[in-house]
Amino acid sequence: MKKYIAGIILMVLYSNYLNAQEFNVGLDIRPRLEYSHGFGNLIPEGVDPGLFVQQRSRLNLGYAIENFSTFFSVQDVSVWGDNPQISPNDGNNSFSLAQAWVRFNFDKNWTVKVGRQVLSYDDQRIFGGLDWAMQGRFHDAALVSYKQNGFQLDFGLSFNQNGVSRQGTLFDPNNVGDARAVFDYKSMIYVWANKKWKSFSGSFLFANNSYQNLAGETPVEGTVNRQTFGVHLVSKPNNSFKILANLYAQTGEFFDNVDLSAYNAMLELNYKPNKTLFGLGFEILSGDDNGATDGEISSFFPIFGTNHKFNGFMDYFYVGNHANSVGLKDMYAKAVFKTGAKSSLLGKIHYFMSDKDIGAENYLGTEVDVVFTQKVVSFATLKIGYSHMFASDAMEVLKGVANPSSIQNWGWAMLIVKPTLFQKKNNDNKI
Repeated sequence: MKKYIAGIILMVLYSNYLNAQEFNVGLDIRPRLEYSHGFGNLIPEGVDPGLFVQQRSRLNLGYAIENFSTFFSVQDVSVWGDNPQISPNDGNNSFSLAQAWVRFNFDKNWTVKVGRQVLSYDDQRIFGGLDWAMQGRFHDAALVSYKQNGFQLDFGLSFNQNGVSRQGTLFDPNNVGDARAVFDYKSMIYVWANKKWKSFSGSFLFANNSYQNLAGETPVEGTVNRQTFGVHLVSKPNNSFKILANLYAQTGEFFDNVDLSAYNAMLELNYKPNKTLFGLGFEILSGDDNGATDGEISSFFPIFGTNHKFNGFMDYFYVGNHANSVGLKDMYAKAVFKTGAKSSLLGKIHYFMSDKDIGAENYLGTEVDVVFTQKVVSFATLKIGYSHMFASDAMEVLKGVANPSSIQNWGWAMLIVKPTLFQKKNNDNKI
């Protein structure tokens, strides 16, 4: 029976391959070795570091014909050794559907895209694909897009449920802790507009997320609505300079009878005279110092962004953590050096402070990140990274670790292999 089903699938794929204007089959395989001695949180004195290999194994299928296209992606995300060698089943439940969407192009300007998909905009501060995480970040959504003359307007919406329900629409968030309160929305509607000029581009984003009311851990009738809105600006005065800026605000209700009023601002200057890039930046994410006892939360959270990209690679802030907390001020500098025809070295340093007071000290610590990148072949890249956190006493208070180790560090090596196995493209009939 399995051979019969596999044969039918191959016949369908081959038939579609013959008829398609575009047909692609690709892999995304990335094993990553990590040495963890303080990643995400301070590790206590005397605790041994963690060491493991995690791997993404993803199969991507893309198909396009006339004014229709679709994309299908399945993946397994697992840790080496987490499944017995001779087990007949995938006991770790690591296999999942990554993306599955269809898109209709009504004309050269209007498209509609429906299904599980990546929502990624601008610098990925608010919406991002989170490709660092092996599983990535995806939304079940419908998206209407309009494009013309350097202008793009996206309108998206989503409505989530735990399963088929014939009575009521109570939604029980799937995560726990901070992630439960931020990521697991019941419904979402957003608008993103972007306009590009010769040396300047600007984006405006507005998102309204609706969350199920909770009594402790139990969903109850009613919802709260939170709005995130703001602008992302990029200026390129010449070929050497680039200026980036973000300004976002959050309003609405965080919980029933608890208002939300928060903001995020960022300014970054990049200078690339030749092959070396130098950058300086500052970001502030507003915080809260009383835990909503005054009926208001003033702590900003970048809702669905690729937060690993910002505020240090050791993920001490806003990576499923640091919600409803004291906020953050991040002053940073970076440099990217070309070390060869196919290699580069990134160095970055962050100076962290809390937005709100933590006792007598606001300084949280300094983090140093180094990443070496080497292109191995056209479809494979090797990345090696090392990060070190020099934490302050205030960081110990913030993270609740009374006796942390004197050394907080993290190292990793990842091989990214993304070959195209099959490809057909009819240039005479482009979509």
